[in-house]
Amino acid sequence: MRKTKIVCTLGPSTDQPGILRQLLENGMNVARFNFSHGDYAEHKGRLDQLRALSKELDVSIPAMLDTKGPEIRLGEFENGKEQLTAGQKFILTSRNVKGTKEISSITYKDLPHDVSVGGRIMLDDGLISLRIESITDTDIVCTVENDGVIKTKKGVNVPGVHLSMPYMSQRDRDDILFGIEQGYDLISASFTRSAQDIMDIRHLLDEHNANIRIIAKIENQEGIDNIDEILSVADGIMVARGDMGVEIDYAEIPSIQKHLIDHAMQMGKICITATQMLDSMMVNPRPTRAEITDVANAIYDGTGAVMLSGETAAGKYPVEALKAMAMIAETTESDTNYESLCHHVGMDSTRLTISAAVSHAACTTASDIGASAIITASKSGETARLLSRFRPDAPIIACVLDETTCRQMNVYRGVTPLLMDYAHSTDELISMSVKAAEDAGLIHSGDRVVVTAGVPVGVSGTTNMIKVHLVGDTLLTGIGINPGLNAKGEVCVCRNAEEAAKKFKAGQILVVPFTTNDILPYMRQAAGIIAEEAGANSHSAIVGLTLGKPVIIGATHATRTLKDGMKISMDCARGVVQAMSE
Repeated sequence: MRKTKIVCTLGPSTDQPGILRQLLENGMNVARFNFSHGDYAEHKGRLDQLRALSKELDVSIPAMLDTKGPEIRLGEFENGKEQLTAGQKFILTSRNVKGTKEISSITYKDLPHDVSVGGRIMLDDGLISLRIESITDTDIVCTVENDGVIKTKKGVNVPGVHLSMPYMSQRDRDDILFGIEQGYDLISASFTRSAQDIMDIRHLLDEHNANIRIIAKIENQEGIDNIDEILSVADGIMVARGDMGVEIDYAEIPSIQKHLIDHAMQMGKICITATQMLDSMMVNPRPTRAEITDVANAIYDGTGAVMLSGETAAGKYPVEALKAMAMIAETTESDTNYESLCHHVGMDSTRLTISAAVSHAACTTASDIGASAIITASKSGETARLLSRFRPDAPIIACVLDETTCRQMNVYRGVTPLLMDYAHSTDELISMSVKAAEDAGLIHSGDRVVVTAGVPVGVSGTTNMIKVHLVGDTLLTGIGINPGLNAKGEVCVCRNAEEAAKKFKAGQILVVPFTTNDILPYMRQAAGIIAEEAGANSHSAIVGLTLGKPVIIGATHATRTLKDGMKISMDCARGVVQAMSE
């Protein structure tokens, strides 16, 4: 099961018949809506389609609203575009003028008061660089540093400059209110500079009682410098490498990416790595080797999610891009040392809360016993977040009470969310959450799972219980030989060697009243051995130790209780035999 989550941006390409369905069927975890493009009617149409298909396919996919943010853009050009030449003068002005080869208006009217002579301004994602020569109240006179074509409404970046413009524009406020009305699950806040920027959005959400999680997009030096305060109030971050590569020296991006991912991981927050991850797949059906390595390295760094932007929104190969990213993620995860990751996060963390300490213990317990899953029953999803923080190898199954939380949990690394009903007691909570996971096909009879929850039931933030649980019905108990070994398979009941010769098949679990040397050839071929005879010096125990086979002895009435063809599991550490679902 892939642990790294994949965010896919919706757009014209996903509007094509059948494409969104294929993305859902091939592992898209989060749907991103880029509000820098499109109108409300477009976004509503895509959201309605997403919700309908998610319901049909029974998947919980959160919708993420990506804000426009406090951006600066050029105005309209008289001819739509102009060729700029290195060495020429070019003026950016707060006056309303039609753009020409010599001048363009800008959307942020106070920019002349924020910049200084000698500074640099970048146009169109850094394709054209301007050096500031002089400044008036309205005009910034620049020298063009390289040739390039400039177009209407292209972006303007001012590296290293604190802009005095307010964070939330009226446009962003209206977009967020639309998102609240339509039931979006996540907001990715563009150009986050400080904790206050996140709090401005949080206050707006609180005013409307909106349960929406906020992901801060880190795109400039201010955001990087203030990462700790931002993470303290945001639900997560996006390492948005596009504008970051314009605002900051691009050679620093790899080390900044590692720094940001590690900070988010240590604080147990969502982390999405984004921009140009498989950019060549906009036009090509396969990624470049460099792109494959880029995605893999982000996962090795510890990112919880990776994002496709234009690749799915406007590219020729949206489904192929998703499949490629999923394959890279799965291959990289198979080469990850999860024990080391868990230890790294645990050791580097400051003193843990009770809930975090219990979550860390659940992860280490799951590793120690080889658990098939960690199951958490949580009202708010907080326990699942804490478990995800410690990066366990075992999948995390989060059983929650409402659909919004269920969708939101799907952005956390390694977490598979499920809906369940309210439980009134601890025993009911455990049985209901295990049953929900079993019904979903995520665990099976005979699996060992670690269950963590809070007592008293239903109180958020009280995770304080761990239980190791064996899934399925217990048929027999006895004494396990070779406690580190387990077996699953089909039963073959043989009361003597003659019976074994007639019907035993290699790989079955051999069930006998006792063993002798006559039955030794069949013991060698068995997946496991269950014997009614007891005693550490019994033939069954000695042969089991010698052969290194899973053996349970002293299993009273085993030859009567178990029937040929039954599917069972043997847990030698506990001496338990359980029925497995067909």
